[in-house]
Amino acid sequence: MLEKILNFCFSVSKQPVLLKDLLVANVQHNEKMHVDAAKLGFRLSIGKAYIVYIMLVSIFVVPLALVAHALFAKIDAHASIVVSIVFTAIIFIWFNFFRIWIKDKMANKVIRKAWIIHFPYFPYDEYRYKIEEIFHKAMKEEIPKKDLERYILDNLVQN
Repeated sequence: MLEKILNFCFSVSKQPVLLKDLLVANVQHNEKMHVDAAKLGFRLSIGKAYIVYIMLVSIFVVPLALVAHALFAKIDAHASIVVSIVFTAIIFIWFNFFRIWIKDKMANKVIRKAWIIHFPYFPYDEYRYKIEEIFHKAMKEEIPKKDLERYILDNLVQN
């Protein structure tokens, strides 16, 4: 289901992810930072994300509203107005968390797909931190972009 949501909410470029962009995104992803979606070649459609979010929230809100309606019909209208304002605010605030969550999931998906292209013999889960260390070392040594892949592969083989 998550795969269908990601495919529906995101536009993905057909261009492959460049090696340096992949390495930078890997570092950011490993450090639990937000990854630059443009560098990885995907874009979130906010309208489609709202549609998915509304559908997901409706699964929980409709039954809760039916139960709460019976309770609030018996008490003061002011209380139901205040609760509905707070509840609506919570729903809209949680959309920001949902948007960040699906962007992180999509970034993980694109990084893994690009990883297979650039490092087919090095599984992502096993080598992502090792390659991050080698990339940091390469940046300190100011390795040119054209020699970066060879430098990383040479260091992986030596370790």
